[in-house]
Amino acid sequence: MLCGKAGIPRYSIPAYGLATMRTYLRNRTPGGLYFFTVNLAERRGNTLLTDKIAYLREAFRRTFAAHPTVMDAVVVLPDHLHCIWQLPPGDDGYATRWRLIKSHFSRLLEPGERRSASRLRKGERGIWQRRYWEHTIRDERDYARHVDYIHYNPVKHGLVELVSQWPYSTFSRWVRQGVYDQAWEGGDKLGGMELE
Repeated sequence: MLCGKAGIPRYSIPAYGLATMRTYLRNRTPGGLYFFTVNLAERRGNTLLTDKIAYLREAFRRTFAAHPTVMDAVVVLPDHLHCIWQLPPGDDGYATRWRLIKSHFSRLLEPGERRSASRLRKGERGIWQRRYWEHTIRDERDYARHVDYIHYNPVKHGLVELVSQWPYSTFSRWVRQGVYDQAWEGGDKLGGMELE
C-alpha cells in the first residue's frame, strides 16, 4: 500500500491493470445533511419494499429510536428508496443506522430469498445490496433539488402519472407545509438531475 496526498491510502496497481482493492471514501460530517439511495439486491421485478412497507417502517422506527435522526424527505419504491437525513450535532454514524435498518427489516422477513455463494459463505441474507449511495447536501439549492428528485421519482419510474398519487413518500407532508402545491409535477424544476 502506498500513501497519496494527505496520507490517504493508495493501493498498488498490478501488472494486469486492475487495483488490488477498491477504496470507498465516504464523507463523514458530524451533524451532516445527507441524501441516500439504498437498493435491494435483486431489483428486477422485485416489489418487496412496498409489499412489506410496514416492516420497513418498523425498521426505521426501531433504528431512529436508538439513534435519533431527522428524515426530511423519503420515497420508497418497490425495489429501492431515496431519503434525506439530518444527523444530530457531533454524530456522523449514518453507516450504523443503515446497517440497523437493513438488519431489522431482514429479520422481520421469512427466509427464502436467493443468495449468492458469497453471501452463503458469510451467512448473509440476500435482501439488500451491500453498499448504498450517499451524497452530502452542499447548500439550499442542492437540498431543494434532492427533495424534488425524491418526490418525483415514482413518476420517473412510471409507477404513477402524478407525484401526489404515490402513497410511499413524504410529498403529502410537504404539501401540508405549503412547500408544494398538490398538483406539482416536477419536470424542469429537477434541474436535470439524473440519479437512480
